[in-house]
Amino acid sequence: MAARMFVALVPPQHVVDDLAGFVEPRRSADDRLRWTRPETWHITLAFMAAVGERHVDRLLEALAEACERTAAFDLHLGGGGVFPNPAEARALWLGVRDGEPQLAQLADRARTAAERAGVGVDGARYVGHLTLARARRPFNATKWLGVVGAYPGASFRAESVELIESHLNDPGHRYETIARLPLQR
Repeated sequence: MAARMFVALVPPQHVVDDLAGFVEPRRSADDRLRWTRPETWHITLAFMAAVGERHVDRLLEALAEACERTAAFDLHLGGGGVFPNPAEARALWLGVRDGEPQLAQLADRARTAAERAGVGVDGARYVGHLTLARARRPFNATKWLGVVGAYPGASFRAESVELIESHLNDPGHRYETIARLPLQR
């Protein structure tokens, strides 16, 4: 059976705690939004809807090679965004202010690694972000862009990536880290 997986940067606990402190008082402000849980926060680099068991070892090898060629870097989270657009938002997210070129390069390398391992990758245009909330129906998110944009942001050093399996059918939509791969120091 194929597994749903993604490669991601996971913010360190001090960043998660800081952002959680900002988000928590806003969670009940709009019942259209389903807020993501802090323990699931991440920045997706490559999404793979169906990874066969026979591909996992090759995927890990290819990702390790990509990480060995990528230097650790600093990034700063801040600024709000939505998908697909403010008038018909379905997802509210926190963007990346500093470190975008390095993040995009890492995402490209993660996607290439998956393809080299024979795994299909979501081909959507890459936008580095951390999803904060989703909506069942499109809504006008202009107000929420201002709210999220008021977050002063948080910085951290990206030193590793994680290969994560998403268990959609488990209670609470559970994530399981399969491997943590260090970036070049």
